[in-house]
Amino acid sequence: MMKTVVVDKIASITQALNLGRELRVATTDIPCEEGIVLVAEILNNKSTYNTLELTSGRMAKLSKGDIIVGALGHRQALFGYSGHLPKSVKPGDVLQVLNIGGVLGVVDSINPEKGRPFDARVIGVVLQFPYLGERIGVPARVGYKRLDPNARLDTRGVPVVALAGTCMEAGKTAAACAIVSRMRHRGLNVHAFKATGVSLRRDILAMEDAGARRSMIFTDLGVVTTTPENGPAITRALLTEMARGEPDVIVFELGDGLLGAYGVEAILSAPDIRTALTAVVLSANDPVAAWGGVKLLRERFGIEPTVVTGRATDNAVGVNIIREQLGVPAYNAITNGAALADHVIAAIGLNDKATAEAAE
Repeated sequence: MMKTVVVDKIASITQALNLGRELRVATTDIPCEEGIVLVAEILNNKSTYNTLELTSGRMAKLSKGDIIVGALGHRQALFGYSGHLPKSVKPGDVLQVLNIGGVLGVVDSINPEKGRPFDARVIGVVLQFPYLGERIGVPARVGYKRLDPNARLDTRGVPVVALAGTCMEAGKTAAACAIVSRMRHRGLNVHAFKATGVSLRRDILAMEDAGARRSMIFTDLGVVTTTPENGPAITRALLTEMARGEPDVIVFELGDGLLGAYGVEAILSAPDIRTALTAVVLSANDPVAAWGGVKLLRERFGIEPTVVTGRATDNAVGVNIIREQLGVPAYNAITNGAALADHVIAAIGLNDKATAEAAE
């Protein structure tokens, strides 16, 4: 059965589909697979963690009765909701909104600071009509194209800067933006992407605002939530795609932490990806986290971190501990972002090019 539904808010997870407010929706035979796009009604109000990132990038407050568009997926967050894909989906089923980007699933665990998630009653699956001249609808899926699990890696010799963290909210995106901004000010053409995490465009939009000429996220490849199984293929595909535009440098963020469920370990364990990394920036929340992160990078992955940043570097005490006890340079991305970026630029061998282009 098919019907027309007018929706109130369209989550950013569906950006590639360019959906309008009036959608054709099927209420039978809904595939229960990651990335399937659903229409649902919000059933409760919340005072915290109560917004949805729209396809425009704006954050909109959700309220009881809102009709939204999101997509099926799972989430395993340290400081947020964790949830799984249901076994089946039909109209009337109640799912939860697992993140601000519009991921819909069954909640397993909550973070007390964020309260209970929004409940959302399923209305149906969004239909697309890919066959010209025919009224045959197919269930919509997120992404511009499908991930090739056998994607090959070719950076075309472009230097690559990866940002890894000790956990969520360790300051990776702030550091990425400081680095991108300084690189642009010094005349470098930067491409940026996010390789792991749960679908939310906020971080790559921030990198665009900082000066990245082009950006991507794993959602563009039809992936809602990254895993150790798909993380390496995603990273290879995005590195290869970002290199095609012949930028001076590629900057990318590994969402979550070095120890987590989103595939960071699998990515850094892949020999071809490690070889492609020109510099690795570690964000840490405190000196002990910095110590553990540096130790993991060195001993588990054979990677020497280029620099440490994050809250561990908020004042001179943390900076000195990291420099003296770990033997790694340390700069704060907020208060000393230019020095952080200049150190990275020098480490990847672009000092002369950046200086020359900035002078033109």
